[in-house]
Parts: sequence; C-alpha cells; structure tokens
Amino acid sequence: MERDWLTVGWKMLFVRGVIGIVFGILAIVWPISTAIALALLWGFWALTDGIGSIVQAFQPESRGSRLWLIVLGVIALIAGFFAITSPGMTAKTLTWILGIWLIVRGVFELFGAFSSRQVMPRWLLVLSAALSILLGVLFAANPGAGAVSIAVLLGVTALVWGVVLIAVGFSVRRALGSAPPTITPSPA
Repeated sequence: MERDWLTVGWKMLFVRGVIGIVFGILAIVWPISTAIALALLWGFWALTDGIGSIVQAFQPESRGSRLWLIVLGVIALIAGFFAITSPGMTAKTLTWILGIWLIVRGVFELFGAFSSRQVMPRWLLVLSAALSILLGVLFAANPGAGAVSIAVLLGVTALVWGVVLIAVGFSVRRALGSAPPTITPSPA
C-alpha cells in the first residue's frame, strides 16, 4: 500500500515549520552571529573534506590523481583551519567571493539576453542580469554588510518556509480528518 509522504507526517511538517520560524527569527535578530556560525560550519566541512581527500589519495583505487587529491586536501585543511580560527574574516571573504561570482554571472546573463534566440522575453534576462550585477557590486564593495545581509535573507527565507510548512501541515491534517477511512485488504 502506497502512502503520500504528506499524509504520514503532518505533525513533522508542523515541527519543521516551527523550527524554521525559530531559526528565521534568530537569524534576523542576530545576523552577525548567524554569519559567523555559517562560516564555522563551512570551516568544519572544509576540514572534513580535506581529511577525506587526503585519505582518498592513499586508497588503492586512487591512481594518477593522488597528487591532486593531496593538494586539494591540504588547501581544504588550511581553509577550514582559517575559517574556524577567524570566522568573521571568513564570512567576509566568502561574501566577497559571492559578490564577484554574482557580477560575472550577471555579465554572462546580460550577454545571453542579447545573443539568445529563445522566445523568452529579453527584458526578464536583462532584469535578472541587472539584479545579479547590483547584488554582486554591493557584496564585493562591502563584504561585512553583505555577510549580515545574507544571514538576514537566510532568516527571512527560513521564516517564510516555516510558515508554509505549518500551513501545509494544518491543511494535511484537515484533509486527513475529512477523508473517509480506508479499508486495507487483509492478506489471504
């Protein structure tokens, strides 16, 4: 018997929604702490990734790419150590890199808007490109404020998703309450 995943866990949808709202509020109220926490999490991930790359380099299956795996592992270990010992600077650096990426992306989107032969409205691509470039310039010009902005944006997103998940949970609960009971055939 197949069950829809929503009907199984309306309570879990509700709990996930509440957690999203709480996380969202905390990220909005303490954006600097949120940015630092994200940098720390990234640092621990980079350390784990670096260790994994170095271990993988010494596995018998790794032929020819051992040097690259070791180099990548060492770089990840250095970046992870830096992120953990200096999370504020890491948050700013990552925001600066994000800013540069957004600028480059915006330029490519703008180029694509005028070189594409697609039927889609060109103004949407131009608008997307302009937004990417604007955000990129803002993040790259002031990465500290950019990191805080990203934390606030993450908080708002979590808050909205939390509300959505709670609404979905309540509507699934309501649908289950009004649905006729199903009779499952007994195995013969």
